[in-house]
Formats: sequence, structure tokens, C-alpha cells
Amino acid sequence: MRSLRLLVLLALAWLVSPALAQPLEKVTVGGWSQPISEITNLLAEPDHGLFKARGIALDYVPGNGGGSAIQALLSGQADIAFTDPASFYLALDKGADLVAIYNIYPQNVFNVVSPKARGIRSVADLKGKRVGVYSLASGTRQHLLLLLAGAGLKESDVTVEVTGLLNFAPLIQGQVDATAATDTGLLVGRAKGLGEVDVIAVRDHLNLPSDIFVVTRKDYEAKKPLLKRFLAAYRDSAAWMIAKPDEAARLAVTRAINGRDEAINREVIRLRNASSVSPTTEREGLGHFDPAILQQGADLFRSLGLVTRPLDMGQVVKSDLIPAKEGNP
Repeated sequence: MRSLRLLVLLALAWLVSPALAQPLEKVTVGGWSQPISEITNLLAEPDHGLFKARGIALDYVPGNGGGSAIQALLSGQADIAFTDPASFYLALDKGADLVAIYNIYPQNVFNVVSPKARGIRSVADLKGKRVGVYSLASGTRQHLLLLLAGAGLKESDVTVEVTGLLNFAPLIQGQVDATAATDTGLLVGRAKGLGEVDVIAVRDHLNLPSDIFVVTRKDYEAKKPLLKRFLAAYRDSAAWMIAKPDEAARLAVTRAINGRDEAINREVIRLRNASSVSPTTEREGLGHFDPAILQQGADLFRSLGLVTRPLDMGQVVKSDLIPAKEGNP
């Protein structure tokens, strides 16, 4: 009887005492997009709890392009920006003190797509044409500028139309002649009746990573333990989606705003998984950078006049927070 009373007292003491577990630390990711299927590894956090397992309460702030993700970071609305290198370069050029800490998609997925009837076979053929972009702050616009400049064209040589995330509808309806998009956008567009198209892939000109995680230098210096845990959790979530694409496709049906069709989800996830790996990540682990490519991109942006001063990627790209490849010391 005495032992039972003791157990009851201990249980009551536990209930009224402060929680034994450490409270979760909130980390807000400022995204370039709405909660769409290609980021199911983030959206599925309520289901798999990989961030919670690392002591993190994950939050996601939707955006309208890579530039808006950086703006959310700089305004304090987000702790980490999910953005593209082009937007990173432009922010650095304007004086923002930022650091890239993880290579989300080492493969470039941007493109410019046009119906074959338009006869747009090369970048030079875009002159005088109407070209859709996701937003003026998006990677679609920045990579369009990169392609144009490489062909000796300026943005004023085309008519840029903001067509939103689902920017293949205006292309199908003939409101634009071409649209700057991504591989997953093209997949969805084809599923919705896009028809035969010509595709100009940015990776054929420069295989610049599509997306990276960026933080302020102040937070990079002050919050290294938290950022390390975040990146380990993100790596876990990316590895989960690579290993279990069918499960991710099912979860996207309810977690993603564009995820109603599980078969399309599966193809979108397949493409995004493929963009998450590279020879460098195969060797060093998910998230690792190829600094030479990022420097080549920065130098090209400057030579084309897209940024006004030299950018040293050795000062702003850091790999010390990225988790080691499993099996490596």
C-alpha cells in the first residue's frame, strides 16, 4: 500500500512540475512558393516529425519567388530563406550580409518553354516575344535574365508578363509566347494539355543550383547549434522523400495545395529528388556545395551586368553546418 501511495505521489509531482523535455525551438523558413508538392518533405513534418525529433518546431512562410524569401529573412519574418542563387547574388550586390549554408537542389531546374508553333528554338528567338514569369522576384525571372544576357539581349528586348505560379495556363491560352518555368512546372503543364513544346534549359548554359538555404551572417555566427540541428533535420527529410517517394506522393494529396493527383505528385517528387543529388552530394552528402559553380555563376552575373560588383563566394558560402554524410566521420 505504501509503495502504491509513493507511485501516486511521484506521478502527481511529475504532472505539476515543469516539463522534463526541452521546449522546441521555433525555426521559420521563408519559402519562394506556396506549400506545393515539390516541398512535401517540409510539409509532411506533422506526419513524420523529423524536425521535432531534433528539437525544432518548424514553420513555413509562403513566398512569391526567391527574392520574396530573402525579403522575409531580412524583415525578420523568417529565420532561413529557401531561395535561389540568382536572388542571393542580387541581395549581396545590394549590400545584404548573408550566408548560404545548404545546397538544397544542386541541379538547375529552370527553363523557358514555348509551343513549337511559336518557333522559339534558341534564346535569340525570344527577342520581341511575350515571356511569362512566376513573379518579378522569382528565380524564373532571374534565370530568364541570365539566358537573355548570355545571348546579348536585355530584359527590354522581351515583354515580361507576371503570370503566377501556375504560369502554363496563360501559355496554353496564348496570352504569352513563352514562359520561364521549372521542370516540375513543365510536368504539370504537359498534364494539363500543353502539347508539343520547345524547351530551353538553363543547365545547358550554366548548371547553377536551383535553390539554397540562406541566413543572415548575424544568425550564422550566433545560432550555429540551432542551424546545425535544422540542417540535420532537413537532410533527414530530404533523404526520407528520396527513399519513400510513394509515401510522400500520398501525403502531398492533403498537405500540398496542388497535390490532388497522386500520380502527378509522384512525378513531381521524382524530379525534385533527382535535383537534390549531384556528384558532390554523392561524395560528401546531401546539402554540400560545389563552390566553383557558385563562383562561376557570380562571375557570370557580373560580366553580364546583372550585379555591379565582384562577389567572393568563399566569404558567403559556408559548409561547416552541413551534416556529414552518413557513414563518414
